[in-house]
Amino acid sequence: MTHAPDWPLVDTTFAVLDLETSGGSPRSGAAITEIGVVKVRGGQVLGTFKTFVDPGHPLPIFITELTGITDQMLVSAPFIDEVLPTLFEFLGSPEETVLVAHNSPFDMSFLKAAALVHEYPWPNYLTIDTARLARAVLERDEVINCKLGTLAVFFGAQTSPNHRALDDALATVDVLHGIIERLAGHGVTTFEAMRNFPSRKRKKVKPPISD
Repeated sequence: MTHAPDWPLVDTTFAVLDLETSGGSPRSGAAITEIGVVKVRGGQVLGTFKTFVDPGHPLPIFITELTGITDQMLVSAPFIDEVLPTLFEFLGSPEETVLVAHNSPFDMSFLKAAALVHEYPWPNYLTIDTARLARAVLERDEVINCKLGTLAVFFGAQTSPNHRALDDALATVDVLHGIIERLAGHGVTTFEAMRNFPSRKRKKVKPPISD
């Protein structure tokens, strides 16, 4: 493990990221179309990163309908092999930055696949999945599901997620901060404790018994 596992959460630098893609999996030939990252520490925004990415193929109609991103918007966008060095520079080293995403396995799969294809060594970042943590700390009578849009409303996020990378990353920042506040009630104040906070099945809300 390259990180200091007992970092106080208030001193931990989080790079909260979101990707838009041309499909559901890099294994099916889908690729990244937009990257948004918000770097935060101690509740303060340190910087943001945003770029379109040329996926190398036309976008499916349903992706354009979902995200609002069109082929025309990507005409002058860089390819991912041009973006990765700048992205890694912004993120910082694994010794100083923790990556955060909502449903992080999805985002990590695309980034790692791109790094592999273009022969960039993948920095050994530790990651936090806000979807998993939300399921661990929230009950079903609080939120009906742990989708980003639902959690953004629950935690009063200042930015509404809209399937655009930077806006979704900004919403995830507010969700992360809300989760950290909830974890504090469980005595969780360090990165390692947050990372290892146990998953559990959320209790289903039973319908009221009618007379």
